[in-house]
Amino acid sequence: MAKPAPAAGIASGNCLCGKVAFEIDVPARWAWHDHAAASRRAHGAAYATYVGSWRKRFRITKGKTAITRYEDKASQTVRSFCATCGTPLFYERARSPHMVNISRALFSDRTGRQPLYHLAIEELQEWTIPANRWCR
Repeated sequence: MAKPAPAAGIASGNCLCGKVAFEIDVPARWAWHDHAAASRRAHGAAYATYVGSWRKRFRITKGKTAITRYEDKASQTVRSFCATCGTPLFYERARSPHMVNISRALFSDRTGRQPLYHLAIEELQEWTIPANRWCR
């Protein structure tokens, strides 16, 4: 397993209502767009964009008790949400116990990584691609 690079700073974020706040040491490990049906449904959006961080470089700085979790036993994943406003916060996988994936839109700062990957692209919905007449 790769060792985390020394922290170059901190990126912080929070949920919509502000009850939950968190921070990571930057640079983040990776960033990607997830087109999987589970992420689309959890976010209520065309796709979700995540930033991955080493768990030891991730801290909840406010509202730990305001977080509720949904565990999908079939996929061995856990999604965390703010119990007050419902904001999707974190996505964790049993196969990657040292990592936590955080919704990119919640950060108010740069994370040191730009999304370079589109995962589950085969699940991309045709309604997310604008028709050519809209792209002129």
